[in-house]
Amino acid sequence: MITNTSLEYKGDLYPSKIVSYEHEGDSIFFNTDNKVILKVTVLRDSLIRFRFTTKGYFSNDFSYAIDKSQLHGYNFLELTEEETYFQIRTSKVKCKIQKADLRLSIYDLNDFLILEDELGFHWEESYEYGGNIVKMSKYSKDGECYYGLGDKATQMNLKGKRVENFATDQYAYQKDQEPLYKVVPFYIGLHNKQSYGIFFDNTFRTFFDFCQERRNITSFWAEGGEMNYYFIYGPQMQDVVTTYTDLTGKPELPPLWVLGYHQCKWSYYPESKVKEITSKFRELQIPCDAIYLDIDYMDGFRCFTWNKNYFPDPKKMVAELAEDGFKTVVIIDPGIKIDKDYWVYKEALEKDYFCKRADGPYMKGKVWPGECNFPDYTNPAVREWWAGLFKELVSEIGVKGVWNDMNEPAVMEVPNKTFPMDVRHFYDGNPCSHRKAHNIYGTQMARATYHGVKRFAYPKRPFVITRSAYSGAQRYTSSWTGDNVATWEHLWIANIQVQRMSISGMGFTGSDIGGFAEQPSGELYARWIQLGVFHPFCRTHSSGDHGNQEPWSFDEEVINITRKFVSLRYQLLPYLYTMFWQYIEEGVPMLKPLVYFDQDDTQTHYRNDEFIFGNQILVCPILEPNAVGRRMYIPRGEWYNYWTNELFIGGREIWIDSKFDEIPVFVKAGAIIPKYPVQQYVGELEFDELILDVYYKNGKEQSAVYEDAQDGYDYKKGRYSYLSFRNIGKEKELIIQVHKEGKYETPYSKYKINLIGLPFKVTEIEIDNEKIEFDEISFEQNNFLLVDKEFNELHIIGE
Repeated sequence: MITNTSLEYKGDLYPSKIVSYEHEGDSIFFNTDNKVILKVTVLRDSLIRFRFTTKGYFSNDFSYAIDKSQLHGYNFLELTEEETYFQIRTSKVKCKIQKADLRLSIYDLNDFLILEDELGFHWEESYEYGGNIVKMSKYSKDGECYYGLGDKATQMNLKGKRVENFATDQYAYQKDQEPLYKVVPFYIGLHNKQSYGIFFDNTFRTFFDFCQERRNITSFWAEGGEMNYYFIYGPQMQDVVTTYTDLTGKPELPPLWVLGYHQCKWSYYPESKVKEITSKFRELQIPCDAIYLDIDYMDGFRCFTWNKNYFPDPKKMVAELAEDGFKTVVIIDPGIKIDKDYWVYKEALEKDYFCKRADGPYMKGKVWPGECNFPDYTNPAVREWWAGLFKELVSEIGVKGVWNDMNEPAVMEVPNKTFPMDVRHFYDGNPCSHRKAHNIYGTQMARATYHGVKRFAYPKRPFVITRSAYSGAQRYTSSWTGDNVATWEHLWIANIQVQRMSISGMGFTGSDIGGFAEQPSGELYARWIQLGVFHPFCRTHSSGDHGNQEPWSFDEEVINITRKFVSLRYQLLPYLYTMFWQYIEEGVPMLKPLVYFDQDDTQTHYRNDEFIFGNQILVCPILEPNAVGRRMYIPRGEWYNYWTNELFIGGREIWIDSKFDEIPVFVKAGAIIPKYPVQQYVGELEFDELILDVYYKNGKEQSAVYEDAQDGYDYKKGRYSYLSFRNIGKEKELIIQVHKEGKYETPYSKYKINLIGLPFKVTEIEIDNEKIEFDEISFEQNNFLLVDKEFNELHIIGE
């Protein structure tokens, strides 16, 4: 037996005292006498990066998560040395770094302590794999709350939870189950009305403990790689989320049809079945823009092929579906069937594009086609090749979108459900094992898919959706929450997951409406539709193993509810499009949990159910069977019940009656909500009016409407219309001011204005200081008026 050697377990190791430092531009290096180096980089006054190494030098600085197109810069940076610490000061925060052990603390400029190391950075040598297990622990303040972390099936507030980040094919997952499909190692802390964020940019398996193991300590650690994290100062949660979203990137604008309703199942085949489904939507007048083809459209599940028995002429079918307003979206998985007669396999084999095991043979695993090899999407040449494979699907057959699945990556019939950890990856010139590349594999597949679809869809915009993702994936793809279950608990989970994804940078997300596994009751499906139409991505999807899940699979009442709420989504498309524009331009999440909306109200800190859709619509789903209403929290301010126009004063929890064909929906007083007429698909109708629901408020409120050609790239050349509305309410007057940006001319010529909540009877109307007769604007006593869109200021005067 060997004892007392350097091979013995050493336990945790810590930095020792600082012996030197260097200040180079925006970065400061602190060197300790045991070769630990801390590099502090000030990217913005409120965004600071902390990067540690234990070997005396840093490895190549590379990240898939960071959006390198973003330009960073600070206004003020000062380094001072005190007796026991160094202080870095920006125009927003002060960071103190202890000379004895590199522990750090961060304060605002009023010396309020925002964040403080407990043990700080420490590490454990990994003798099994090499490198370090890197660790960080910090103090948790009294009453501190934690949010974010992306795709987690648990309470909105993570206080008391421990979570794991390792992209996993988690079929029929349950509440609190860890880990799931996506990895977003970013959280938001909130205490004493101050918010901050931590983004731990480490792609190994990571863990976060929010005071579960020790009551007043929060910690995060990784099984390898560097301790490399970004601190983001608020003090508002809005500031934290926007800065994080800027750091990891934003998508481009999707075509408007993508924001419509989508229908999917595993699987719709043959062609006659697909057309039966699409025809039924049109017959029942339930709007729908996209139909999905799952793996059964392929020849033996071989990607980029068609089963000609099921789909003898796919180009003709796709064109006929398009004539009826349906865009076709197809699934593509990463597993390439090992088949010497299969052209995709042969190309990848010839080019040596498949992932290999440590000793040289190709990684082999079983998925839907049987034994497969898997492309290494971390190689730029592989991504370029993969992008080129979409030419036939997109530019020749006419497919409008691609759905990436099984890309955690998922492998069947193995204990860990994924690649062995010794699989090697190119990692864009930074060769590594699957331990490091696992969490980004799905994102790199989606990235390659995005570039292919974009290339061949041009001049139209691409649409890609992925199941697995790492921070930054939102630059390339939308997502959904994976293989959920048709249960009431999963309806509750879906509501929280999409809110959490929205404040974690990945706003373009939805759930499988109705549940993927098992079969929902009609009531559950109706309640899920009522929630799903208020999610950025809206799709019914189900497993073929558990019956049918089209709206007409249930009774007439459910069909009517589905039609009512999907039609409402289509009416709200300009509002939803504007939400998306603000997301890509300003990093504002499309869904806002109540704590994001009003962090100073402590009653919001533990709310799960209610959320703000866009900026001015409050939604609270019904999450229990047999409900005739529910208790919900109305945030501070004034809110109109959408269905009754009754005005409520917020800042309190109340009971709201709700029929089966309704859920509680409220509109912020002062809001101007744009609407289109109901269409069966985007672009079906030409209309000459934009409906504006104007909600009275005694005070001021800002609203906006973004519009463009609904597809294509002219909006990037300034051909868009961004209307800023200012709604000013007085005791006996309402003033609507309009300011337009952009060169796009909207096809309609008039606004149909619906005045809601006016406390006075209208006696006079002025447009741009000119008095208008009521009959000139079709004014009716039910407070509708039709006005030419070319006005700057509208006065509605009463008595």
